[in-house]
Amino acid sequence: MEPVTQAKKSSNLVLILDYGSQYTHLITRRIRSLSIFSLCINGTSSLSSITELNPRVIILSGGPHSVHSEGAPCFPSGFIEYVEEKGIHVLGICYGLQLLVQKLGGVVKIGEKHEYGRMEIEVEKNEGLFGNKGIGEKQLVWMSHGDEAVKLPEGFEVVGRSNQGAVAAVENRERRFYGLQYHPEVTHSVEGMETLRHFLFDICGLTAGWNMEDVLEEEIKVIKAMVGPEDHVICALSGGVDSTVAATVVHKAIGDRLHCVFVDNGLLRYKERERVMATFESDLHLPVTCVDATEEFLSKLKGVTEPEMKRKIIGKEFINIFDIFAHDLEKKVGKKPTYLVQGTLYPDVIESCPPPGSGRTHSHTIKSHHNVGGLPKDMKLKLIEPLKLLFKDEVRAMGKIMNIPVAFLRRHPFPGPGLAVRIPGDVTAGNSLDILRQVDEIFIQSIKDAGIYDEIWQAFAVFLPVKTVGVQGDQRTHSHAVALRAVTSQDGMTADWYYFDFKFLDDVSRKICNSVRGVNRVLLDITSKPPSTIEWE
Repeated sequence: MEPVTQAKKSSNLVLILDYGSQYTHLITRRIRSLSIFSLCINGTSSLSSITELNPRVIILSGGPHSVHSEGAPCFPSGFIEYVEEKGIHVLGICYGLQLLVQKLGGVVKIGEKHEYGRMEIEVEKNEGLFGNKGIGEKQLVWMSHGDEAVKLPEGFEVVGRSNQGAVAAVENRERRFYGLQYHPEVTHSVEGMETLRHFLFDICGLTAGWNMEDVLEEEIKVIKAMVGPEDHVICALSGGVDSTVAATVVHKAIGDRLHCVFVDNGLLRYKERERVMATFESDLHLPVTCVDATEEFLSKLKGVTEPEMKRKIIGKEFINIFDIFAHDLEKKVGKKPTYLVQGTLYPDVIESCPPPGSGRTHSHTIKSHHNVGGLPKDMKLKLIEPLKLLFKDEVRAMGKIMNIPVAFLRRHPFPGPGLAVRIPGDVTAGNSLDILRQVDEIFIQSIKDAGIYDEIWQAFAVFLPVKTVGVQGDQRTHSHAVALRAVTSQDGMTADWYYFDFKFLDDVSRKICNSVRGVNRVLLDITSKPPSTIEWE
């Protein structure tokens, strides 16, 4: 990912160096919610990667490492000299604070008392970070650290302490270095957003000037500059929000040289093909060719049970379909398309990056997004990813600006590999796809009828490759179990399960068992992310 264009456009860029905290993405989101552009890159990135982004403020994130560990991640050589020369404000959070203290000549040791979870801190000095507070004021914050700063570098002072006496906030206002030994970005830190706001606006002097209209305008310019005047572009429409918004942006940039294709891979939801094609034609007025590739996909997936293999097969087959479509288009327009539009989002990019301090060039795979990690290396089409710097709610905001129907923008996310990641094991076995489609349709329609669809980030059913004993119609049955999954989230990177009313669950379970032949047990998935992912595979 090279987000240089948008970053340089913003004179207020806040750059986050990621050292592996599970909360790092939240910092990015919180800052963007203040209408300030923020980006997150690996904390061990080169100095040139940082300087070319021209940040006004740099935040060093938390992380699971100890600064004493061999190979502990660190900012690049020359970083301190660079930020001081440019007058850049630097805020270290947890591990980031310890890194600053150690590299500037202070001492960090393993704490006698580790501090995890909610803790109370007290303001010692109402300057800098707490310039809007009174001395002695207390606030609840979220701690997560074992090491602590026991000796500060020259010129630094403590401005806040925990109720155990440990350093909670430090600063050197003259050199523009600041540090918090807690996570202001999480909601458990009750006044954390107020502290971030005060730091960015009052201390750093940033202004709230980043908005979605500017992002859209800039992205259209980027696409126009990237795509030559005679080039043609293919966009794969999945029927979801991301690909649709991406297509609309590109269509605004290059007009009829965009050619959309909707692929029925045999892994779609109940009547999805008919519904989305009707929406594309009547509401969005996008010219779309529908390709029925059910046989191609399902024949290659037959017998495959390993999740990553399924994703890669599907990703590769998508590209094969696009290549075929491109050849047909070449005959039609006399020129083969050279670009492929994908609706990759910022969380996809972040989750596909190697973890800081791992020493690896590729991350331990959580999953390969078909639009990031699952593409064949010999793909013949170059990528256009107009949404790769945006979170899901920002994509919806961009779609609204372009007059995409609100009801469509509110659609829950649907994975690129479709129902293949909602059927553990062989997706072609028996009639699992048909059963899952029916169960999913009942579940989603019940959610809409209950008026709670917009409260949920994503809801779906999962077909379990196990049979359980039951009693239906006074007869003993040996039928399938299904699971229901519904989560709340802001961007899909963390999520909590949705707390349904028991009466609703009872009604849905009865509807499913009474209506779908082959199902006699309904389960509810009540795990959050982490430790689980949202999808089952």
